[in-house]
Formats: sequence, structure tokens, C-alpha cells
Amino acid sequence: MPQTGRVPSALPDGDPVPASGALPEVATAGLGDRPLGLYLHVPFCASRCGYCDFNTYVGSELGGGGLQATYADAAIDELRLARRVLGDATPPVQTVFVGGGTPTLLPAADLVRLLTAVRDELGLADDAEVTTEANPDSVDERYLATLRAGGFTRVSFGMQSAVSSVLKVLDRTHTPGRPQQAAKEAFAAGFEQVSLDLIYGTPGETDDDWQASLDAALAAGPTHVSAYALIVEDGTRLGRQVARGLLPAPDDDVLADRYLLAQAALKGLGWYEVSNWGSPCRHNLGYWRGGDWWGIGPGAHSHVGGVRWWNVKHPAAYAERLAAGASPAAGRELLTDEDRRVERVLLEVRLRDGLPLSVLRPDGLAASARQVDEGLLEVGPHREGRAVLTLRGRLFADAVVRDLVD
Repeated sequence: MPQTGRVPSALPDGDPVPASGALPEVATAGLGDRPLGLYLHVPFCASRCGYCDFNTYVGSELGGGGLQATYADAAIDELRLARRVLGDATPPVQTVFVGGGTPTLLPAADLVRLLTAVRDELGLADDAEVTTEANPDSVDERYLATLRAGGFTRVSFGMQSAVSSVLKVLDRTHTPGRPQQAAKEAFAAGFEQVSLDLIYGTPGETDDDWQASLDAALAAGPTHVSAYALIVEDGTRLGRQVARGLLPAPDDDVLADRYLLAQAALKGLGWYEVSNWGSPCRHNLGYWRGGDWWGIGPGAHSHVGGVRWWNVKHPAAYAERLAAGASPAAGRELLTDEDRRVERVLLEVRLRDGLPLSVLRPDGLAASARQVDEGLLEVGPHREGRAVLTLRGRLFADAVVRDLVD
């Protein structure tokens, strides 16, 4: 599952969206009673990592830096659109997550200006969690201090590995040791919440390499660590290398062993989602619990009251629509009650809090009983009517979910 709502390279078709962006009444009913999150997608990268399948662009693909320089203005236009569409019932935004791409390719002042616009247009809760992703080599102490002074409360660094040979396969540009130093700089700037993202299963990575990465990450003292198995996506540079036999595909048994190493190393932080340990990211919890969020930026997805929509992908098309006073949405869908039930199963079972058994249908309840016998789930009075993955169940989470959906 995506950790931060990042934008995939392919978008569905969906139904047309009015130029005004207006939502059906079913979506806005009860809006003020539900927490609202905001995702800001910054689609620019200095270079593309070989495994990346997100909606991102390097400068050569955009004919220069003009779209990057004016991105904040276009995003603020969409924030104003969100204010018009959501109306006076809009609750203050509880969480903001700036993802990408590499958000910190923008000047720190632009990110602060975007956060100021969120506060001005939609309102920002006093205890709001405000996160930005960052490449370790795209920030310094001054940059981080500007973000912290501007209201950002959390930063997530893309570390991926502490081993140079693994970073090379992933096409990461930072050097080993730089993520840990960036984490120290973030703490020094006043951030109390610092996350490091890791990837395991890269071709050529050994168990010792992975253990070294875990040890290096923990030595930096993060409050949160994400550890995701490498997925080889079609159409990526890494995907082509694997297809040609130049690199081996990740092995499922190896991935399972690496996950167990991660759990052993990170157990002190405590898991709260299958791939996440530490102080929970409130914004991501909003996704996993089916909350409301508005996605700003090219290709960004939104969900409000059972209506999901997504923006046009290209930054130029995105900016042009907003400049013309029109919604940048490319399509949308109205989720049925069954759609939403299935999504609850898919997402909530991954959480340490588990899934309420009341969400399951009879076949799903029968499957949950079998999975208890197989040691994949725990249920019962001590779980307050919830199905919770065991450690073994986390290794087979996708298979568990497929059985429970029925």
C-alpha cells in the first residue's frame, strides 16, 4: 500500500467532473463531522530513481524550470478551489502531507507559502500534523529551520539503504550516512517527528546489507521508520533490467526473511501498520481508515464522503486548467457501500488496531476463523471484536485480505 498517497503514473478513467469541481450533496453531507487531511503533490525530481513509478518529472521532460518555479501559485489556486467547493462546513485541516517527487526541490519559502495558504483558505487545526518528504541531499540546516519556523512539524527522509551498492541499483543520489546526518539536522532545527524510509529486497542486497541499513537508521534516533519491500514496476528502468535478465527479481522467501529482520530491529519502536513502526503518521492513518482528504497537484487523488477524484497528470495541463478557473480533476467515481466496505477490509486489517469483525460478511467471518487456526489472525474478547494480524499473518497480509473480502 502507498505510505503517503503518492501518485501512481497511471490514472483511471472515471466519470466527468464539472468545471466548477462541485461535489454531489452526498459527499459534503456531514463534512464538518469528519476530520480532513490535505495532500500536496510536488511532481518534480532532479533525477528519476530506477524503481519509481510515480507521477514525477525531471527538468528535461518539462522543457525547463518554469513549471517548477510557478508550481506554488498553481497549487494555491487549487486550494482556493477547494475552499469554494467544500464551503463553510469545511473543518480545519488536521493533517498536511507534502509528497512527491521531491518536494524539497522547491524553495523552502514556497513550501511555507503553501502551508500559509492552507491556513488562510481552509483553516489549520492548532495541533495539525504537517509533514514534508525530503531527499537527504536536497536540504540543509537552514532549509530545515525555515520549514520548522514556517509551521512544519514532521519530516520524512528517503533513506532506502545505508549501503552504496544498493543505492546505486536504486539510482539514489545521496551518499551513505547523509540521511542520518539530515535527521540530526532536522532534530536540531526543532522537528520532534523525524521519519526514515527504507526499502528491502533490492537485487544484490544481502541480509548483512539490510541489517546494516536497519542499524544505521536506528542509530539516527528517528521517531518513525517505514520499511517497504521493493516492487518491480513495469515501465521503470529497474523493471526493464529485470525483464532482460540483467538483474534478478526479488524473491518472496528473501523478502519474508528481510521483514522478520526489520521487525526484530524495529520492535522497540512498535509496529502500527504492516510496514510502519514508531509514532504513527496521522496523515497516513487517515488514508487507512477511509477518511476525507483533498489532493492538491498534478495527478493527485482526493476522497470526500465516498466520492473519489483525481487530477490531470501533467503539470502544464494542471496549471492551464486552474489558470482558466476550472477544476483540474480528470475524473471521479462515487463509491458504493460495498466498495467502501471492501476498502475497509483491504486497509484496516493492516493496522495494529485491526479490523472490526462486524465489517466482514459470513464467508469472511468463516475465513477469519480458519486464519486464527492457521496462526495468521488473532480475534476474541481481548481484541474487542477485532481481527488483528499476527507476525506470521503480516508476512501473508495480502493473502489474508483476499480471503476476508469475500
